[in-house]
Amino acid sequence: MEVFAEFLVNIGNVEHRNRTEEILDWVTNNFPNLKPEIKWNQPMFTDHGTYIIGFSVAKHHLAAAPERAGIVHFSDDIVQAGYTHSKELIRFPWDRSVDFALLENIIEFNILDKAN
Repeated sequence: MEVFAEFLVNIGNVEHRNRTEEILDWVTNNFPNLKPEIKWNQPMFTDHGTYIIGFSVAKHHLAAAPERAGIVHFSDDIVQAGYTHSKELIRFPWDRSVDFALLENIIEFNILDKAN
């Protein structure tokens, strides 16, 4: 998590910082083969040099940006979980819990989708 330390310390809202750290820790612990990186001033994870998922902080939500194929594949699940999404990102509102099972499915899908 040292890779993300500077990014996290610059999140002014303590609750947002804690939630972001929780999610980044969760990804790190559940997907130890993914490489944590900061690119374009955002935390992200790669697999063998290939982008898997990135995150960004906004006023009302933490945005997760998996590959578009993951969003398309899980669009109904994302909506059923109560989140909104665009073609490029999923919005996890600060005032709601994170559906880690859904996030896990999306990350696993992107890893498999980009395996070759």
